[in-house]
Amino acid sequence: MSQAPRTLLAFDYGRKRIGVAVGQELTQSATALTTLKTQNNSPPWDSISELINNWQPQALVVGLPLNKDGSEHEISAAAKRFGNQLQERYNLPVYWIDERLTSFEAEHILGAQQNKKKSKSKKEDIDMIAAQLILQSWFAQQLSRNT
Repeated sequence: MSQAPRTLLAFDYGRKRIGVAVGQELTQSATALTTLKTQNNSPPWDSISELINNWQPQALVVGLPLNKDGSEHEISAAAKRFGNQLQERYNLPVYWIDERLTSFEAEHILGAQQNKKKSKSKKEDIDMIAAQLILQSWFAQQLSRNT
């Protein structure tokens, strides 16, 4: 008997902001949700708890910042610490995915959308779209492993 499709939350961790997206394994789709502002370099745990309570995810995905050559980025250790804290606080599995170039791709996507609207991209929008791309990448990775 196979396990039921899960709901997942994905996080694009940053020292100033954390982008968040939600997705569903059944549809392999992800939606940008919000961007949370950190407080004194600390994650906004109350806001994260509210998202966890509202969406009831069965797992979490955290983007791991890496350099273009695959080596760890200066913020990799902080992202790992954040993911480990998520796992400890919420007792949910945390999956890691290489997030190289997701912010760049999010800027490109948002820029294309914004050109139609003639307005500037906001960093908050970029972060939550990056979280969406992180989750979509994770779904694609799982799909390729299962085929």
